[in-house]
Amino acid sequence: MNIDLYAWTGSMAEMPVVARRAEDAGFRTVWSAELHRSAFVPVAAMASGTTSVRLGSGVALAFPRSPMVTALTALDLDELTQGRFVLGLGTGVQRLNEDWHGVDWNRPVRRLRETVEIVRTLVEKADVGDPITIEGQLLSLRLRGYERPFVPVRRKIPIYIGAMGPQMTRLAGEIADGWLAHELGSPAYVRERILPQLTKGLVRGGRDLSSLDVVASACCVVHSDGREALRRTAGLVAFYASVRTYQEFFDFHGFGDEARRIQSLFREGDVGGMIEATPDEMVDALTLSGTPERAREKLEAYEGLVDTVKLSPPTHFVTESVTIEAQDSILKTFERA
Repeated sequence: MNIDLYAWTGSMAEMPVVARRAEDAGFRTVWSAELHRSAFVPVAAMASGTTSVRLGSGVALAFPRSPMVTALTALDLDELTQGRFVLGLGTGVQRLNEDWHGVDWNRPVRRLRETVEIVRTLVEKADVGDPITIEGQLLSLRLRGYERPFVPVRRKIPIYIGAMGPQMTRLAGEIADGWLAHELGSPAYVRERILPQLTKGLVRGGRDLSSLDVVASACCVVHSDGREALRRTAGLVAFYASVRTYQEFFDFHGFGDEARRIQSLFREGDVGGMIEATPDEMVDALTLSGTPERAREKLEAYEGLVDTVKLSPPTHFVTESVTIEAQDSILKTFERA
């Protein structure tokens, strides 16, 4: 089973250092994310400090950029990393797209399918110079008189889809090179909710599970005091519980009432109350946080179920020092895992 890292730093200058530490520690891929930073610039920064670890956007928002901009960025980063780039794409939620970015959310599964088709076509053929025409239901590409004057490092860049709901998860199984999980999860959720949908998508795409990299994600704080590790992670769990989109996920794990209580406190602006309303049992069930022994035990529970586990430090409702210390604990605990 592979171990990946979502890298977090207080400054862009530290990105190459953290990525190099992950490379030296035997992590397979180092991922960026798109929220407080863009998805792609950190990848470029990490490339300057590494030579062998894969570098991925985990995930880049698919809709605010045109598919052509996404494809050209992927080609540039694949050249910069000498074939180590992984393009992770996700939709984000409706409010983020419409209110933050002013882009259409209509039929997101179909829109992402057509985005991936256009990106793949451009990666393969943008330097050839032949006309390219793709007419989708929502997106189209009509390229004439264009020839990218650079031979790509690869004509196929791996595309991973970040998905949680059943339709998007089926799409990942059907067309993607990998599935990227949400930051919270559990082996039971992967087994009972994710793998059946991935399998349906794989069948629809005429593929088998060996063609898909199944990447579980897990927030993680490793600390000699197990309860301290859980409390340092509680803010992140509370943050996601405040989003009603994820209610089914919390219901599945038996924490639906807690999530609804947290949503009420969120509407009141009571962050402290949200964290206090997130019990240790909830954090323990949905993350890898705990003592070194407990964290390794929870990681081992994914063995044979997924191909990869992506570990991340908490980044919501915590101080920068807590995030950095958590990342250090991940790198030390799971070195050469």
